[in-house]
Amino acid sequence: MTHPVLRAGRVAVVTGAAMGIGLAACKRFAALGMRIGMADVLSDELHSARDEVIRLAPGGDRDVLAVPTDVARPDEVESLKDTVYAAFGEVGLLMNNAATRVGGGALRRLEDWQQALGVNFWGVVHGVSAFVPRMIEQGEPCLVINTGSKQGITNPLGNLAYNVTKAALKTYTEGLQHELRNTKGCRVSAHLLVPGWTTTGKREHKPGAWLPDQVIDVFLAALDRGDFYIICPDDEVTTEMDRMRILWSAGDITENRPPLSRWHPDHAKAFAAFSGWPAGRATGSRLST
Repeated sequence: MTHPVLRAGRVAVVTGAAMGIGLAACKRFAALGMRIGMADVLSDELHSARDEVIRLAPGGDRDVLAVPTDVARPDEVESLKDTVYAAFGEVGLLMNNAATRVGGGALRRLEDWQQALGVNFWGVVHGVSAFVPRMIEQGEPCLVINTGSKQGITNPLGNLAYNVTKAALKTYTEGLQHELRNTKGCRVSAHLLVPGWTTTGKREHKPGAWLPDQVIDVFLAALDRGDFYIICPDDEVTTEMDRMRILWSAGDITENRPPLSRWHPDHAKAFAAFSGWPAGRATGSRLST
């Protein structure tokens, strides 16, 4: 059974739409007969991506907009909303997918932290603030999809700024869904998409990573089930491994272990015993796990 939003004639707005998961989502939505509002800060790549989506849209270029947008700027997100509503009259799905990996450790320069937070966290808040009140007023089933990361749940080493933004996004999306489901007459629901290791942007595809289309397969099936947490595996990390890593991370608090104990040498054997995997496989060699 297909979610009632995912049908011909409804409108999907996707940020970070020029490539990767955002572009894959736009293509799939277009193939379902939806009309698409594509947004990205990379204007040249965005217009090339629009041409790809137009080829799949039943209405051709009438059903696909490309709106260059910096989600870190609330005025540009408001302009995106106005443009989409002027063209299509409604929005059934908002996918806050734009992200940057700029950042680093706690002592990284302030400008990098501001950019990471501006796009990865505030960009989502701007999208919700601009679109969701109007979506609620429509009185129809609608979806808000925020693209998170496992790095916002298990906090692996390597890019603290990115982890912080995605952890904030997780908490924000949980609170948003709670608020929406307790708003009288509201037919909008929020969902957290958490991809695994996925080839995005212009990166070379490597063995073990998923392609964006694989993420979208899991994503659409999860929406049909009504899942809030849409946590995707990949060809290196299974769903069971994700569960064990998440449980161990939560246990740092309940068991009074040092933070990030999964990478602490004093706890390596304990985590290996807990997970049932050798220490190297248990901790993971990539930063995105």
